[in-house]
Amino acid sequence: MDAAQAWQKLFETWPNAIPKEGMVITSSGDNVTFVNFMTSPGLLVLERDRPDATGARKVMVAYSGIISVKMQSTMEFSQYKLMGFQPR
Repeated sequence: MDAAQAWQKLFETWPNAIPKEGMVITSSGDNVTFVNFMTSPGLLVLERDRPDATGARKVMVAYSGIISVKMQSTMEFSQYKLMGFQPR
């Protein structure tokens, strides 16, 4: 599985128990803070809670353009098992 497929799977199977919020870091260097998202084949649309410097509240990102996702939640680390992560 390549990175784009992994990101798409992560967002498409995001558990209801985990808040749909965080920050997506893109390959173009953008940091997109989001409070909600929707998926489609190949693209992710992120919703901001306030506009960016250009007034945009929604951002569409190709899964292939995602470098990392930062989570702002204070939930227990073990809860990430719901997303498919396993301790080693």
